[in-house]
Amino acid sequence: MYVCMCHAVTEDQVKRAIDAGADTPRQIAKGCKAGTDCGSCVRRIQALLGEHGARPCPTARLAAKLGLADPGADSESDPAPAPASAPIAALRVA
Repeated sequence: MYVCMCHAVTEDQVKRAIDAGADTPRQIAKGCKAGTDCGSCVRRIQALLGEHGARPCPTARLAAKLGLADPGADSESDPAPAPASAPIAALRVA
C-alpha cells in the first residue's frame, strides 16, 4: 500500500527505514522524500513509527504531557484526571 503518493513510497519502504534506525518523520523523509511534498502522508508515517516503537506522534506526546488518558487504555480501570478549568473572562464590546 502506498503511504506517499507524491513520491510513490510504500508502507514497506517506510517500515524498512524504521528498521534501519529512522525514528522521526524527518529521518524517513531524508531517505525516501515521503512527507516532503503535500504532507498528507505525515500522519500515517507517524502512526507507523508509533506502531514500531519509535517516537510517538506529537498528539500522543501532548496527551501524555497534559495527563490525559491513552486512547487505547481501558478508561474504566484507569480513569483520566479531570482537566483543571480556568475562569472564563467576560468580553466587553466597545
